[in-house]
Amino acid sequence: MRFLITGGAGFIGSHLSEDLLGSGHSVVAIDDLSTGRMQNVHALSHNKRFQLVVESITNTTVMDRLVSECDIIVHLAAAVGVELIVRSPVHTIETNVMGTENVLRTARRYRKKILIASTSEIYGKLTNVPFNEDDDSLMGATTHHRWAYATSKALDEFLALAYHKEMGLPVVIFRLFNTIGPRQRGRYGMVVPRFVRQALSGSDITVYGDGKQCRCFCDVRDVIPAIKGLAESPEAEGRVFNIGAKDEITIIDLARKVKSMCDSQSSIILVPYEQATEQGFEDMRRRIPDTSRINELIGWNPTITLDDTITDIIQQSKEEGLSDPITERPVLERVVVD
Repeated sequence: MRFLITGGAGFIGSHLSEDLLGSGHSVVAIDDLSTGRMQNVHALSHNKRFQLVVESITNTTVMDRLVSECDIIVHLAAAVGVELIVRSPVHTIETNVMGTENVLRTARRYRKKILIASTSEIYGKLTNVPFNEDDDSLMGATTHHRWAYATSKALDEFLALAYHKEMGLPVVIFRLFNTIGPRQRGRYGMVVPRFVRQALSGSDITVYGDGKQCRCFCDVRDVIPAIKGLAESPEAEGRVFNIGAKDEITIIDLARKVKSMCDSQSSIILVPYEQATEQGFEDMRRRIPDTSRINELIGWNPTITLDDTITDIIQQSKEEGLSDPITERPVLERVVVD
């Protein structure tokens, strides 16, 4: 099959491209390189079944040609990362909503199946974990820019499911929980690679808030088989699926784990959200996915441990050096924990 992957030079897109090529498929990746990197797909550049198009998904002429020539679309392109979202809410909304609208419109024109990446942010401030795909959403106020991403992805889902209901477009939505692994960068607030680079450089490991917020981290190399399984399943069409791990860890314990695994002398400090992001920032205290739906359909479960993933991220960071700087605001107030 010929896959079109939007955001194909990004963290998840590059892993998906690599896996699909290894399975004998052809891949066309479109990426404007705003957060994706040529380095992520450099190893694929000599494969005759791989093509990278450096362009925005809002370019209707380019998207028309690429969609007409593919068999299936995996739409990963989006503005992501807390720091980017808070800093550039207009870019976030326009990229996520207008980009997805263009991809869906073009997919409908050529009747192509499309998988759309969504997010656990959809659940907002809900507390009844684990989150089921049919649970309500509880978003924050529109005056808090951090909810721009969640709201834009919710609109993406509504629009995609409307295309399926009204026009019969084969659509699948998958909500990614915290996905980590090699090639993810610490910019824009990605917590694990940021902790690793801080620990390796001997800098303070900065934990936002009180550190008691919990997350479940899933290796990208576990996520890819889930996406492929949904792509291959006709029964997935018109439905929404959670993809994520179930083992919780607090962010402060994650920082301690990374510090220990890096054999680092860094201090772990708590930084108020107001200094790290914006005044009145609201975080989700827990994010645990109910993955029974995808397990029942394709038998998917994650298998890679958090320790194994962190080990690989540390190794990659050492090989690359610390040339990928982490942009953070100056810390005016801090509490040293370890």
